[in-house]
Amino acid sequence: MALSSCKKPLDINPIDTVDQKNALITSKDVEGALVGAYSDLGSRNFFGGRPLLMTDFLANTDAIEWFGTYEELTQAINKKLLKTNSYVDNVWAAGYTAINDANNVIAALDKVEPEKKSRVEGEAKFIRGSAYFELVRVFAKAYNDGSPGTNLGVPIVLTPTNLISEANYVSRATVAAVYNQAITDLTDAEAKLPATNGFFATKSAAAAMLARLYLQMGNYSAAGSAANRVIASGNYQLTGTYLAAFPKMPESGRPARPGDNSTEDVFAVQVTTLTGFNGFNEFYGSSTFGGRGDAVISQDWIDETYAPDDDRINAFYDDDDMFTAKFGNQFGNVPVIRLAEMYLIRAESNARLAPAAPIGSITPLQDLTTVRDRVGLTTTTATLADILNERKLEFAFEGFSLHDAKRTQTNIGNIPWNSTSLVFPIPQREIDANKNLVQNPGY
Repeated sequence: MALSSCKKPLDINPIDTVDQKNALITSKDVEGALVGAYSDLGSRNFFGGRPLLMTDFLANTDAIEWFGTYEELTQAINKKLLKTNSYVDNVWAAGYTAINDANNVIAALDKVEPEKKSRVEGEAKFIRGSAYFELVRVFAKAYNDGSPGTNLGVPIVLTPTNLISEANYVSRATVAAVYNQAITDLTDAEAKLPATNGFFATKSAAAAMLARLYLQMGNYSAAGSAANRVIASGNYQLTGTYLAAFPKMPESGRPARPGDNSTEDVFAVQVTTLTGFNGFNEFYGSSTFGGRGDAVISQDWIDETYAPDDDRINAFYDDDDMFTAKFGNQFGNVPVIRLAEMYLIRAESNARLAPAAPIGSITPLQDLTTVRDRVGLTTTTATLADILNERKLEFAFEGFSLHDAKRTQTNIGNIPWNSTSLVFPIPQREIDANKNLVQNPGY
C-alpha cells in the first residue's frame, strides 16, 4: 500500500550549467557576476601576477637569475617565446574571460537596482577597459612603434559571447582603436564609480589606470592630469616605510596570513588563504615563503642599483639566495596600482611639458622629493633622467620595466626596444580556431 500510494515519479534533471537567459535575472545575480569578473581579472594569469612577471623576464638583462625548469618562462628569459607557449595562451584566455564577464554584466544592467546601477556599470567598465589596455600592450606593437592607426592590436568585443561560430569570428582591431576603447571604458568608469568602494574599483582606480595608459601613449598632459586627480582625492597616503607598501612576510615559525591593502594601494588584487593566487610569489618567492624560488635576484645588481642609504635596498631577503621581499607572502594581495606611481607620473609629465605651468601646481622636484623622502634619500634635481631612474628603483620586479623600455625607446641589452621578440605571439590555439586572426611578425 505504501508503494502504491505514491504514483508521481521523481523528476529531477541533473544540472551542471545554467542557461544564460536564466543566469542574470535579478540584481543579485548581476552583482554576483561582477564579483566573478573581478576574480578573472585578478587570476594568476592576469593581474594576479604571471603576465607581469613574464614582461619582467622579457626586459631582464642582469637583475634576475633564472633557475626554473618551466620551459614557458625560460622562453621569456631568453626572449624566444613560441606561439604555442601555454603561459601566453593563458594570458589571452584570462583577459578575454574577464572582458566577457564584464560584457555580461553591462548587457544585464537593466536588472540592477537603480541605486546600484551606476556603480555596477562603472566597475564592469573599469574591468573591461583595464583588460583591453593590458592585452594590447603585450600582444601588439607599442603605441609609439610605427603607426598605431594601422598596427594590429587585439579584437574588440563589446557584447556577450554565448555561442562560438564562424558568424562571430572577430578580427584584430588597430592598436589605436583598442587604446580608444580602453579610454572610453575607463573614462566612463571614473565618472560613474564612487570615491570609496571597499577593495573594489573606485573613481581613483579608474583615473590611475587612465594615467598609466596615457603615459604609455605619450599623452603627458592627460597622464599628469589623471594622476593629479588621484593624488588630490586625498584617499591614499604613502606608507611610512617602503616595505610597508607590500604585504608583510610571515614571521619565523608562523604561517603566512592574508595581507590587507596598504594605505597607498589605489587598486590591488585580493588574495586570501581560500581564494586568489599571488602569481608573483609563485616564482619570485623562496620555497620557505610559499614560492618555487626559481627567480633569484642578483646581489651584484642590488649593490650596483641602490645606494646604501636607500631604504629600498632592504626590500630583499636572503634565503640561501636573494629574493624580492615584495612578494614574500604567498597570501598577500598583489598591488596593481600604488600611489607612488601617480607621483612619478605627474613628475614625469610636468618635466616633459615644461616650461608650461605644472599640473597640480606641483613641480617635478616636489613630487620626486615626496617619493624619495619615504626611502630616506635627499633630492636636489628632478631631470627627466632622474625621474625615469626613480621609476626603475621604485617599481623593480612589479611588471613595469618592459613597458617603460618601450615607451622611452630604450633597448633591452642588445635587443632593440621594438623587437618583435618583445611582443607576445597571438596564441596558435586562437589562430587555429579563428581564421580571421593574423599572427604577429616574427612568429
